[in-house]
Amino acid sequence: MISIDPQLNSERDNYKLMIGSIIPRPIAFVTTQSEEGVLNGAPFSYFSIVSANPPMISLGIQRNQGEMKDTARNIYHKQEFVVHIVDEENLQKVNETAATLPLEVSEIALAKLTPVSSKKIAVPGIVESKIRMECKLVKAIQLGEEKTNTDFIIGEIVQFHIDDSIYHNGKIDAKGLNAISRLAGSDYATIGEIITLERPK
Repeated sequence: MISIDPQLNSERDNYKLMIGSIIPRPIAFVTTQSEEGVLNGAPFSYFSIVSANPPMISLGIQRNQGEMKDTARNIYHKQEFVVHIVDEENLQKVNETAATLPLEVSEIALAKLTPVSSKKIAVPGIVESKIRMECKLVKAIQLGEEKTNTDFIIGEIVQFHIDDSIYHNGKIDAKGLNAISRLAGSDYATIGEIITLERPK
């Protein structure tokens, strides 16, 4: 077995080890709104559950050479955002939004995604998602030793929107959702085979 000290690695080398090892990662497609009202959309795979009571999620939004991404900037400004689960049907359009664009250009318009009003927050979501979650900012932590390189966002879900076809008796049909996960490089994975194991008592 190879043993590697991350302190002796470059940032890029550590990045490659992490994204190749910590798989599969769920993808959050996040919509935010700028001060000028431009609807921004971007995918993030540094995304997870934080808590069920209250329902909270986290996003790790990496900066580009210390420069804050539009998503993080908009979340700091509006204190609101919408998280969508990426699935096989919307993956192509979501991938288009990963392009680097000027702040005044909407990725939603570029990818021909359809905005939909939220119920409890001002930021719209998109129609092309079987699950979307309206979120309010709980905490934003700037991470980095010499300079901030990550905005770690914790948001509380204040409203769920779930497609009727995948919602049964309070549970989500995983096969019906057909969520896409992120691997390394340009690779993604589908839900694949489901293995069921009873937890020991």
